Amino acid sequence: MADAMQVDATAAKVTDDAMAVDAPTEQTDPLRDKLDEATELDDAKALVAFNEIIGDARTDDSAMRIKELAVYKVGAVYQKAGDTDSLGKMTQSLRPFFATIPQAKTAKIVRTIIEMVAAVPGSSALEEKLCKECVAWCVQEKRAFLRLRIENRLAVLLFNQEKYVDALDLVNGLLREVKKMDDKNLLVEIHLTESHIHHALRAIAKAKAALTASRTAANSIYVTPRVQASIDMMSGTLHAEESDYRTSYSYFFEAFEAFNSLDDPNANKCFVSMLLCKVMSEMPSDVQALVNGKSGIKYAGVELDAMRAVSKASADRSLEDFQAALDKYTEQLSERLIDTHLRRLYDQILEKNLVKIIEPFSCVEINHVASLIKLDLALVIPKLSQMILDKKFGGTLDEGKGHLIVHQENDEDEIRAYKASLETITNMGSVMDSLFTRAEKLIA
Repeated sequence: MADAMQVDATAAKVTDDAMAVDAPTEQTDPLRDKLDEATELDDAKALVAFNEIIGDARTDDSAMRIKELAVYKVGAVYQKAGDTDSLGKMTQSLRPFFATIPQAKTAKIVRTIIEMVAAVPGSSALEEKLCKECVAWCVQEKRAFLRLRIENRLAVLLFNQEKYVDALDLVNGLLREVKKMDDKNLLVEIHLTESHIHHALRAIAKAKAALTASRTAANSIYVTPRVQASIDMMSGTLHAEESDYRTSYSYFFEAFEAFNSLDDPNANKCFVSMLLCKVMSEMPSDVQALVNGKSGIKYAGVELDAMRAVSKASADRSLEDFQAALDKYTEQLSERLIDTHLRRLYDQILEKNLVKIIEPFSCVEINHVASLIKLDLALVIPKLSQMILDKKFGGTLDEGKGHLIVHQENDEDEIRAYKASLETITNMGSVMDSLFTRAEKLIA
């Protein structure tokens, strides 16, 4: 039900945005009256009436504006019905109409139809096919501007389908062409897409370089609040990868403010990411304050419940509660950014609990440690080995006997004193050898 409401809302938004342009002022135009009458009909009859308007023989400016509105209304009807096949065929059936209107209008109509297809759930395969068909048509008609825009859309689609290599190849080709054309607006979007792809491929340095290029291009022109918010959102993501959660939170907050004012669905993602930063910064009280605040009430839902459960488990340092939260909210916590950092948080809690458990012992059975922390032995042994290698504590694993020998701080002090003594003795030997050599020279 929620998905259906979201599709309807998206359909209304796309249609309203498209219909907002060049509304005709003539109130007595018969073609306009026919459009108004068709709007009141049921979908089947309305489609017939809209298509008759599009096929009208008039070619004056007023008629062309009305025909454009009719195109958007036809697309809205198909989108509401979920008829993506008919939506996809519109770009082909409207090509004679495209030949009679300016290229800028054609570009807007084609991009709007693609957005309508994308708003229908489960239409990614058709959207990809439609983008490729439109690219081929643009090449044939030599419409470079529209082709580059659609190819950028195709790169985003390939990224969403996790076809990262194909998306990166397409983006690299786009960058070469767009830099020659010096289209700053498109360059900002392409560099931002490139940053997302490199981040997905775990090439963080390249992702930061692409984001810097996007921000540099954006600084020289005016960008829409939605694009600027997308840049801030990506900045927050990359700072979180470097464990700089305070800076990351500030970027997510800026992005949230912009998306929230635009009623963009990304506002909810930014708010969840803000909570994640607070959880990773070990500030559970701030998480509770955000959830209970005005924004938390507006975006209340299962996503916020999931972050609240994780925050409580982190504050209590309870691996059992943490795992229970992961099992209960698997769908909400499996998003790429959240999953990566929650794994890091889980490791931190596990290490703190293991250090607390082994602290009283000088030698303890590994089975006993596993039973106390309520984890499988196969998970505990590698983790203890990693902690010893990372010098989180001093110790030795005797897997033959199944024992963990813990080096106490006093033992460490004795080892350091022993090493210092050996170094002193070695240095004294070198000094004595040097003095002996000098004495022999003096005697000679």
